[in-house]
Amino acid sequence: MNHFLSIRDLKQSEAVALVRRAHEMKTSGFRSDLLAGKTLALIFEKASTRTRTSFEVAIRHLGGQTMFMTPRDSQLGRSEPLKDTARVLSRFVDGLVIRTFGQEKLEEFVQYGSIPVINALTDEYHPCQIMSDLLTMYERTPDFADLVVAWVGDGNNMAHSWINAAVYFPFQLNIAVPKGYEPDQAIFERASEMGAKIWITHDPREAVEGAHYINTDVWASMGQEEEQKKREKAFAGFQVNGDMLALADASCKVLHCLPAHRGEEIIEEVLEGPQSLVWDQAENRLHMQKAILEWVYTS
Repeated sequence: MNHFLSIRDLKQSEAVALVRRAHEMKTSGFRSDLLAGKTLALIFEKASTRTRTSFEVAIRHLGGQTMFMTPRDSQLGRSEPLKDTARVLSRFVDGLVIRTFGQEKLEEFVQYGSIPVINALTDEYHPCQIMSDLLTMYERTPDFADLVVAWVGDGNNMAHSWINAAVYFPFQLNIAVPKGYEPDQAIFERASEMGAKIWITHDPREAVEGAHYINTDVWASMGQEEEQKKREKAFAGFQVNGDMLALADASCKVLHCLPAHRGEEIIEEVLEGPQSLVWDQAENRLHMQKAILEWVYTS
């Protein structure tokens, strides 16, 4: 039985194969009955548009059914231990797609449950999003070997998953973060020891120089709203705008996992401009979700 809690749950060959498989699924309009007779519970402690919709549609494209749960709909928001919830749900449904805060919650579901668990986002990792972003890149530049990918913003769950991806895919990853907002040192060191080409700087202009892809995210994620003003000050100069794009490769494309705060981490003209891939990127969540589900239930 497979779980997908982070990109590290894959072998390198599996990560590469997932990107190719998702591309095949997209181009063929793939449907199957792989999940026929199965029900997957989507447990979301954080709000979502793209993640929820893409997973619900993906599961149905594979013949399955979904049940959506929030803390208001279950004991998750009350006093029942997670290990009890995990054991009970394992007797009712055939898989869990969980969007929550702490990565340790997913690990507890895996420890005490007996069904596959998929990480739909935690504070530590967002693996489904990054795998979808890799698909978006693959559609335009299938050979990653000479690519420079820049991450501009917070050293958050997105940055962590990009770091994990850099272990398996041969691009150069430049990470630009303000001082005090660096990615987890252990995650960075582990990836570097495994051969990932990663460079961390506090100067976004250095990170984007010659980049083929620039990625960003909101400065204050869900649960960090009280830090908004502090972060606006810390992230001044990290906005993806025309001046920043002028430093990148002439063919540079822009990625943003959405939702976007126009005028903060990215300007309207870039988000809506010809170098933006954000809408293809959003669509690709659906196709990558199908590939991940297929891997979980067939490998």
